[in-house]
This record gives sequence, structure tokens and C-alpha cells, in this order.
Amino acid sequence: MKRFYLFFLILGLIFLQISELMAQEKISPQTQVCLSCHQVVTPGIVSDWKKSKHAKAVNNGKIIGCAECHTLDPEKHKDTFNHQGYKVHTVVTPLDCAKCHPKEAKEYSQNLMAYAHVNLVSNPIYKQLMEAVNGIYLLQEKGFKIEPPSQLSNQDSCFYCHGSKVEVKGFKTRNTVMGPMTFPEFTGWSNIGVGRLNPDDSKGSCSACHPRHSFSIEVARKPETCATCHKGKDVPAYKVYTVSRHGTTYASLKEKWNFGSKPWKLGEDYLTPTCAVCHISEVYVEGKVVAKRTHQMSDRLAHRLFGLIYATPHPKSPDTTIIKNKAGLPLPSELTGEPVKEFLIDEKEKLQRLNNMKAICLSCHSTSWVEEHFARLEEAIRTTNAMTLSATQLLLTAWQKGVANQSDGLFNEAIEKMWVETWLFYSNSVRFASAMAGVDNGVFEEGRWQLAMNLNKMYDWLKFLLTSAK
Repeated sequence: MKRFYLFFLILGLIFLQISELMAQEKISPQTQVCLSCHQVVTPGIVSDWKKSKHAKAVNNGKIIGCAECHTLDPEKHKDTFNHQGYKVHTVVTPLDCAKCHPKEAKEYSQNLMAYAHVNLVSNPIYKQLMEAVNGIYLLQEKGFKIEPPSQLSNQDSCFYCHGSKVEVKGFKTRNTVMGPMTFPEFTGWSNIGVGRLNPDDSKGSCSACHPRHSFSIEVARKPETCATCHKGKDVPAYKVYTVSRHGTTYASLKEKWNFGSKPWKLGEDYLTPTCAVCHISEVYVEGKVVAKRTHQMSDRLAHRLFGLIYATPHPKSPDTTIIKNKAGLPLPSELTGEPVKEFLIDEKEKLQRLNNMKAICLSCHSTSWVEEHFARLEEAIRTTNAMTLSATQLLLTAWQKGVANQSDGLFNEAIEKMWVETWLFYSNSVRFASAMAGVDNGVFEEGRWQLAMNLNKMYDWLKFLLTSAK
């Protein structure tokens, strides 16, 4: 019996050695050079890659390794440098990924996320808000002097999610364990923000959702990944999800779900939606595709709910800096709430996108359930927009009466900050809670109670300012 087990043990070891040799043959000579050093210098990266689908997928007879991504189209990358006899670039971009994933890269390029950096820094209103958040407040005799934030502060804050502008400022020689080597020096790096501006002039970062170097589909399908950027008061999607019935079911049963399956079958691989199910993934039910996979997240979104003074229909273009309201501001609505319709999707497109989302809901819920859910969302949009209008009217009165100063910025006085909290925090929370069935978050947690209380504070503060002025 012992000889029998020993025979199979030896046979198994031989089989493993043969498998490793076969795998080695599929690794390109260039990647083998990379691995020979990096499994010593950065073993965590190599280990991560070895577990990835890239390490198993064969393209033109070879697997997708280090060189296949980091030496691609070197002439297009401003960060290309000579490294161990090869032209290597540090920043792998969506244009690189597009060589194997053209459909996904094209869809992502038409997505609001791809323009997250541009829409932030090229919109003077949002840029002012960023400077008010990240600036240094220095107390002086007549109030605060606000020093502009440094680029490092912005990268440590807004650019972490929106993406930074990665630029090559030169090349520098460093001593390494392999001897002196020359590397590019960057500004805006490291960063995996969704709207990152890359050295090859592309926008975005696939590794925002598919973490390098495993680029795992399982990670991208789990809501904790989205929580990296969708958890704060301004966009509380993950917080809302965790208290919803969908979120609590996920938390209870996720260990039993299969997040790597293709196709990803509702009812077999998972039981309730994650963020990816509603916004990105192909929804496959009993042999039928209910919703096609997309990396243009707006395909299923009729409204833009957050990051705006008022919720509006979704913009036609992901580049929202082209929008101009009557006041000449790059906002999809007037300050009094009316949408700037020529830049927004029409009713026909809204209905199509709404039906795309409803089709996913109808996989588990009855028609009456789904229709009531979206009727409540429409009411949440209407009521929060009305409350925001009241806050805006109070702020306009403060400016008109001279007790607040619009000319020195929109976000640096107390009543202006209260106005921002109205739409950026509390209205957002109410709408997210309604859209994602996490209702408690939209009531006393960060929702309707705080929305009304904030209006009370603005009203009382305005009365105080007017009385003091007299």
C-alpha cells in the first residue's frame, strides 16, 4: 500500500514539473527576463500576476506577462525608458488594455468616470469647491485667508478618486539591488483614479476596478471595490448598499457565491445584486441575457443623482465642461433648478435607460414592486430639488443683502458651506437611499432630517447676519 501511494506521489511531482515547463514555454523571453529580477525585487507583484487570468490566457502562443503590457507601443508613452535592454513604460493605460479589450476600452472612454479629472479641474465651480476643501485656512484679523492647496494635497484628496494628471518631469538614476538604473520621475504618480490623465494622452485607469496585477474580475464584481470612492457623505452608495436588503443578503451569503463565473448566472452564482450587477455586468437568467455587459455606466442611468446642485437627466456627453446654462456656468441646471435640456438626454433616451435598469429588477421582483420603487425615486428627486431651491434662495438673499460675498468664492463662508451641505450631502443621501432601497440612510442617518435642519440653520444664520448688519 505504501508503495502504491509513493508511486502516485512521484507521478504527481513529475506532472507538476511537466506543467511548469510547459508554462515556461508559453512565457515570452522578454517576460522571463522581467520575472527573473522582479520575483526577487517585487515578489508580491509576481505572485499576484501568477494567480491572474493573464498568466493563463494565451495570445499568439504566449501568455500575457510583464513585457506584453509594459513594452507595448513604446513610442506613444512619454514615460518610456531603457531598462535592461528593453523600452519599458511604467504607466499601463486603457490604450494598452484596448489591444486585447477594445470594446471595454471604447465604452469606458465614453463614460463619465473617464472624464472625472477633466470635469473637476476644468469646471471653475468644482475647482473652487476643491480649493475650499483642500486649501489652508489661516486666521487673520478680518477672517480667514485661504491659501491654495498644493498638488500633493489635491492628490491626497479629490484626485485620489477623480484621477491625477501624470506627467514625466525627467529621468533620474538610482542605486538599486541590481546596480545603478535610470527611471522616469513623475508628477501625479502613483494614482489609479478613474479619470487619470496618462502619459500617452489617454484617460482613465482600468486598475481602479481591476486591481493590478491580478486584474481580477472577482474583485471588480464585489461592492467593497466600489466603496473605495463611493462611501463618503458626497456619494454614499456603499453605505446605503450595506443597509439595504441586497447588501445584507450579500454580507450573509457572499462566501457561497461564485464571483469568477462566466457567464455570471443570477440564482446560481449569486442571489442579489452587487454594484456591478446593476451598472456593469451582463445579467444572465435561465439562459437569457437580461442586460448586456457595459463599461459605459450611464447605459442604465436615466438621472444623474449626485455631485450636482440639482438632480437632472443624464448629460449627453461625458465631458460636462461643454455644458453652459443661461448664466454661462458649466452646470446642467440653472441656479433656480431648471435643467439645461439641450445638453441632457431626452425623454425617449431616459425611458430606454430606465427600462434597461428595470429589466434587471424584474428578474427578481414583480412589475408592481418595481414600478412603485422607481415612483418613489422620482418623488425623492422632486422633493430634494425643491429643498435645494429653498437653500439656494436663502443664499441668493444673503448675497443680495451684502451679508455674504459671492465675489470672493462660492464656498468659503459659513452660509455658503451650509448651502453646499444641502445638495452635496443630504439631498444626495436621500436620493441614493431611495434608488438603492437603503431607506434608513435617507431619513435620520444623513437624509431628510438633516436636510430640513440644515435649512433651519441657514434661515437662522441669515436672520443673524441681517440683524448684525443693522
